[in-house]
Amino acid sequence: MGNSKLTKGMPAGSLANPNRGGNLIKLLEDSGFKTSGYESGGPTDFKTVNFLYGWDGRPQEFSSQLALEELDVAIAGDDWIEERIIEFKLEYDTEIVLEKVLPLNRGGVRLVGIVKGDTPFDNTEDFLRDLVEKKSLITIVAEMPYLALRWVREKLDKIGKLDEYNDFSVQKYKSPSRIEKGILIYETWGKTESKVLNNGADFGLEITQSGSAIRNYGLKIIETVYSSQTSIWINPSLKKNAEKKELLEMFLLNIYGSINAENKVLVTFNVPNSSCELVEKYLNENNLFADEPTMSVGKTYTVYNIQVNTSGNAVPLSMVRYKLAKLGASNIDTLPIKSSIQSIEAIQIK
Repeated sequence: MGNSKLTKGMPAGSLANPNRGGNLIKLLEDSGFKTSGYESGGPTDFKTVNFLYGWDGRPQEFSSQLALEELDVAIAGDDWIEERIIEFKLEYDTEIVLEKVLPLNRGGVRLVGIVKGDTPFDNTEDFLRDLVEKKSLITIVAEMPYLALRWVREKLDKIGKLDEYNDFSVQKYKSPSRIEKGILIYETWGKTESKVLNNGADFGLEITQSGSAIRNYGLKIIETVYSSQTSIWINPSLKKNAEKKELLEMFLLNIYGSINAENKVLVTFNVPNSSCELVEKYLNENNLFADEPTMSVGKTYTVYNIQVNTSGNAVPLSMVRYKLAKLGASNIDTLPIKSSIQSIEAIQIK
């Protein structure tokens, strides 16, 4: 693959913590990309491969870096990528085109609209219809102000009030307003709930997983605005470089393999050939193989290998092993799976 390298944005914060963020460090290691230095604040190095270069940074900045081709690939929350894309469009009239190439099934959060608990409205449109009758300046608090701004502008457009409230200003909390009428977004560094509770703004956009903190403050959710998770993002221009595109496909395929292996184990066992028909009937009835079971046929025994999902499976692993034993299986071994790749078609980079 020549001397090309992929410059990869490595997100600081919770994702770098081996006990948080869905354990990104272990995911990378299981994929064949063991990191050194990342867990201790950087600089990140990939000791086992020579085609990845780690650029430690904040996911809040990765959109800009991808757009400038300072990064080839970045791991970041979808919300932070989208936040910067909207900011560039609304503040700088600049379009950033980025592409999500692989969700990582971790770091899931929701961005929700929150209001005081005694608010009589249960949806954003009705809440805004009432609010614009009373106020010329709508105030919102949010850690992601541009996602909040897009949300409110879309809702105002739906109720026919966007032209009247078209001006906007994104500012630090309680700094003097730069507009007299429109949408004022206060950018905050957390505790959005407290500001809504204490009348610091008309309403807020909050990041949440369970919504428990919102309920503890006596607030209520009027809308889920955006659902986010951690994903791998690229600048589509990377695909014009044949060497880097191939490196990207290789990187993504191995990451996919580790994600696909999560919550799966390999069960291997021996079955007397006289019992194979009954065992295969059980495997088929319980969807314990894909196209056909993997087997190695011997003179008197057949060795089977099946993958079993250990979370949310219709038949628990413990029951699978018990039923197989009752049907005559022996030497039933359960092995962890670090990677599971069906074929190259699992990754489609066009």
